[in-house]
Amino acid sequence: MAENQDGQEKSEDPTSKKQEESRKKGQLPRSKELTTFFGLLMAIIGIMIFAADLIEVITSIMKTNFSVERAVLFDKNQLMLHFKPELANMLKALIPLFLLLVITVILSSSLLGGFNFSSQAMGFKFNKMNPLKGMKKIFGTQGLVELIKSIFKIGLLGAIAVFFLWQARFELSGLSQEPFPGAFLHAMELISWQFLLVTLGMIVVVLIDVPYQIWTHTQQLKMTKQEVKDESKNTEGNPEIKGRQRQLQRDMAMQRMMGDVPKADVIITNPTHFSVALQYDPEGTGAPVMLAKGADLVALQIRNVAQAHEIPILEVPPLSRAIYYSVEIGDEIPAGLYVAVAQILAYIFQLKNGEVDETMKPDLSDLPIPDELRR
Repeated sequence: MAENQDGQEKSEDPTSKKQEESRKKGQLPRSKELTTFFGLLMAIIGIMIFAADLIEVITSIMKTNFSVERAVLFDKNQLMLHFKPELANMLKALIPLFLLLVITVILSSSLLGGFNFSSQAMGFKFNKMNPLKGMKKIFGTQGLVELIKSIFKIGLLGAIAVFFLWQARFELSGLSQEPFPGAFLHAMELISWQFLLVTLGMIVVVLIDVPYQIWTHTQQLKMTKQEVKDESKNTEGNPEIKGRQRQLQRDMAMQRMMGDVPKADVIITNPTHFSVALQYDPEGTGAPVMLAKGADLVALQIRNVAQAHEIPILEVPPLSRAIYYSVEIGDEIPAGLYVAVAQILAYIFQLKNGEVDETMKPDLSDLPIPDELRR
């Protein structure tokens, strides 16, 4: 397993940020064998498509240039004028084939890794001129793999070429007996078949090289556990700092909630576990709103604040649990609890208006609470 300069194992898969940085630097998995394969394949297709035009142009050039007058051969000016139109015709016949090959090379090179333009990869780097690094590549693992791959490729493609030449030996020897246009066309056909067989042999090389290039690229980008942690800190922030920020946010939310408790009309509790603070505006059109809620120590703190501000506290365990679990701070109570809360608020407002006293507390043990809201 690869190691970094500190001797730590690069055992972690590269993160998306690491892969993106690698792409910006122009470091992508590429396969020369894949490009070569499609280049050969398109060369065969191009020869088959443009063979008739090429043969026509070559035939015309040979007829014209094998019948040049002596005076033209020994006159540079006339010789250039003689060859100029023939060269133009040859270029016109070859340009479509060249364009086809150039486009094929560009597209096939992007099949593995995709299109990518990197200005960083184009920049001059002195470390690339370091002969020691060059020697490591030649005599290292990468150089050994490339050597084995080259030997395998040459052996495989050479064997295919020799096999074809042996099978076509009689046709090749008979080309000299055929008339010129037909012999040339026959030769182009044999060349096309030769290229086709060699290209088919390249498929084996491509199937080996593409997975190897992907694996090598991934291995080069692998990271140590410490690198992953450092990147996470730089990207998402230090976990300790983020934890502290979340704690401060919770504290501020708690302070705001406790600051709203004095505005409540009643605190409903489940004696020691839950406390919820409700406010109702008789002149408004909305339902009662929950200003604060808490469990255990927070519930105790809500009760202490309520006692300090002389807010009535009622022990109604089923209702306190139902409100605690079904309502968020700042939200209205659900419709299913309207009747139960209305009975409590009616008593609270009567208490505030002096119509009743604390000794006349109603029976709150059997308030109507829907089954789906009970906890």
